[in-house]
Amino acid sequence: MSVRAIGLLAQARHFSRLGGVLRQSNRCAAAAFNVALGWQRSPADMSYRRFATETKQADTPVDKHEFQAETRQLLDIVARSLYSDQEVFVRELISNASDALEKFRYTALSTGEAELSSKDRALEIRITTDKPQMQLTIQDTGIGMTKEELISNLGTIARSGSKQFLEQMKNEKQASDAISNIIGQFGVGFYSAFIVAQRVEVYTRAATPNAPGLRWSTDGSGTYQIEEVQDVDFGTKIVLHLKTDCREYADEDRIRTVIKKYSNFVGSPILLNGKQANEIKPLWLLDPQSIRMEQHHDFYRFISNSFDVPRFTLHYNADVPILVHALLYFPEGKPGLFEMSRDGNTGVALYTRKVLIQSKTEHLLPKWLRFVKGVVDSEDIPLNLSRELLQNSSIIRKLSSVLTSRVIRFLQERAKKQPEEYESFYRDYGLFLKEGIVTSSDSAEKEEIAKLLRFDSSKAEGSEGRMSLEDYYTSVGLEQKNIYYLAAPNRVLAESSPYYESLKKRNELVLFCYEPYDELVLMQLGKYKQKNLVSVEKEMREDSKDPSATTDYGEGSLLRSELDSLIPWIQNELQGQVVKVKATSRLDTHPCVVTVEEMAAARHFIRTQSHQVPEQNRFALLQPELEINPKHPIIKKLNKLRESDTELAKLITKQLFANAMVGAGLAEDPRMLLTNMNELLTKALDKY
Repeated sequence: MSVRAIGLLAQARHFSRLGGVLRQSNRCAAAAFNVALGWQRSPADMSYRRFATETKQADTPVDKHEFQAETRQLLDIVARSLYSDQEVFVRELISNASDALEKFRYTALSTGEAELSSKDRALEIRITTDKPQMQLTIQDTGIGMTKEELISNLGTIARSGSKQFLEQMKNEKQASDAISNIIGQFGVGFYSAFIVAQRVEVYTRAATPNAPGLRWSTDGSGTYQIEEVQDVDFGTKIVLHLKTDCREYADEDRIRTVIKKYSNFVGSPILLNGKQANEIKPLWLLDPQSIRMEQHHDFYRFISNSFDVPRFTLHYNADVPILVHALLYFPEGKPGLFEMSRDGNTGVALYTRKVLIQSKTEHLLPKWLRFVKGVVDSEDIPLNLSRELLQNSSIIRKLSSVLTSRVIRFLQERAKKQPEEYESFYRDYGLFLKEGIVTSSDSAEKEEIAKLLRFDSSKAEGSEGRMSLEDYYTSVGLEQKNIYYLAAPNRVLAESSPYYESLKKRNELVLFCYEPYDELVLMQLGKYKQKNLVSVEKEMREDSKDPSATTDYGEGSLLRSELDSLIPWIQNELQGQVVKVKATSRLDTHPCVVTVEEMAAARHFIRTQSHQVPEQNRFALLQPELEINPKHPIIKKLNKLRESDTELAKLITKQLFANAMVGAGLAEDPRMLLTNMNELLTKALDKY
C-alpha cells in the first residue's frame, strides 16, 4: 500500500471520529482502497499535477506554503458541516467583498493622498458567471491584500482580517461608521467556497503605491501557492472552478436568486454580468420620515412574498438596552392557514449589517406574533461561525423582550389613534392576541396584551360599543372588586341566559364573550389590575354559598316545608348526576340552572375530552349543582306531580336537568335529549 493510500485511510479514520461528516469518511476510505490497489489516481494527485503544470509555465517564482490550521480535514469540515445550505457561500464571499470596500473607504478618509492608489475608483462588487468553463468569479475594488496579508488571512483558517481591523479601530475616532459596516467576524467565510469549488484562485493587489499583483491558489489539499502576476486590478478577485455537481452556480439566474435572498441590501453595488442585482434599499436603516408609502408597499411585498399592502407599519430604532433597527409590518389581509398553525415559523427576517442571517427566525418574536412580517437588524447578536444559528444567550432573550414590548405598545397606540382600523385588525387577528395571553409566562406581559382585547358588553352593542378591559376598569367604581363576563354564542343567548338574570336586575356591567376560547383566555388571565375576572356562573355559585343568602324566594314561591321535601326527592332522582340540589332566589324566568366550580374549564373539557370518559365519571369530575327557582310554574307543578303522577314527575325532572346542562354548554351531544323528550311527550299526551 502506498504512502498516499495510508494517508487517505488515516483521513477516513479521522473523519469517522468527527461524527458530523461520515459521508466524507466513506469517500476517503473508498478512494484509499482504490489507490492501494492501483485502480485510479486520487483527486489530490490530479489537482497537484494540474497546479504543477501551471506553475512551470510561469516566469516568476512560485512560493508554496502549507496551511497553518487543520489542513484538509478542517477545510472539509468548513465546506461540508459548518453551513446548512450550499448557496450560502455566495453570501459569505459577497460579505467579504463588502468588508474590503468598507476598509478602503475608511482608509481613504483617514490617510493621505499619497498612501493609496486610485482613490477615486468606483467601489463595487462584480460577479461574473461562465457556464461553459463552470466558473464563478467574485471581484471587489476594495482594499486588496499584500503577500503577507494573503499568508496571514487566507493561510490560516479562523483568522479574520475584519476582526483584526475592528480591533485596530476601537481606539480611533471617526471609526464608528466603518465598524458598523464590517460584516465578517470570524475568518472561515472564505473557505465556504470549497462547498462548491474544486479549486480556488485569488487575484489581489493592495491599494498602496507600487503594490504588485498576486495570485493565490489552492485545491484545499493542505497547501497553497502564491506568485506575482501582471495586469491585476486593485482589489481582490476570487475565481471558483466549480465541481461538476455544483455547476448550477455558474448560471446567472441561480446567482441572482441567491443575491436577492441573502445580500440584496449590501451597501455597495453588486453587478452581476454587468447589471446591478441589488437595487432595493434597506429601508430599516433610513430615516423613517424620508420613506414614502410606495416604498413601504414595495418593500413589504418583497420580504413577505405577498401582493397586499401592510395595514400598520412599525419603524423602530433603539440603542439601549440593545442596538436594534426594526421595520415590522402588520398584514392587511386575513391570516392564512399556515399562520393559524402554531407550527408555522415567525415571519421576521434577521439581518446583521444588511446581510441576511435567517429569513424565518425562531425566538426573535414569540409564536403568537407569527403574523408580523419584517426585518430586524442588530449588531449585538452573537453568531456562530456560519452566521446561521443564533446562540441561545441572554442577548437574544433581551432582544425578543424589547421587540415584543414595542409591538404591544404600538398596537395599544393604534387602538387609541386609529380605533376603526384597529377594530378591523382585531376582527382578523384577535385570536393571536388571546393566544399570547394563554402562552405567555410573564404576568405583566399578559396584562399589557389584555389591554388590546375587545368585547361586547351588556350596556353597549355593535363595534362602537365594544369595550376593552381598561374601559370596564375605569367605568365601575373602586368598590367593585370583580370584572364580570359571560360566555355565549351570541348576544341574544347572552341576554337571555339564566346566569345573567340576577346581574341584569342589579344593572351590573357584564362583558359578553362570543368565541369558545374567550372564557379560557380570561380565566387564564385571572386578574386585570386590582380586579378579579369572574364568570357570571362562578359568581352565582359563590353567592349561593353565602350563609347569609336570603331565604325569601319571592311572592308565590313554594313554602320552606315544601322545598324541604322536594329538594331531597329531586336529588334522589338525579343521583350520580348532581352533587347537590338547592333553591335560589337569583332566577326569574328560568326554572333551574346548573353550576360547576370552573365553568370555562368544564366546557373546554366537554368539547375536547369528555368522549373519552364514561358518563358517570364525567358527572363525578364536573360536580354539578342544580339550583331550582321555587316560584317558577314548572317547579311548583313538579312538586304536585311527584305525589299525583310520579312517572311524569320523574321524566320532567330529568328533562329539566338535561335542559340546564344544555344551557350551561355542558351537554356532550344535545341530540341525546330526544329520547327522554319523546317519552315525556308521550306521557303528557296519555290523557288526550
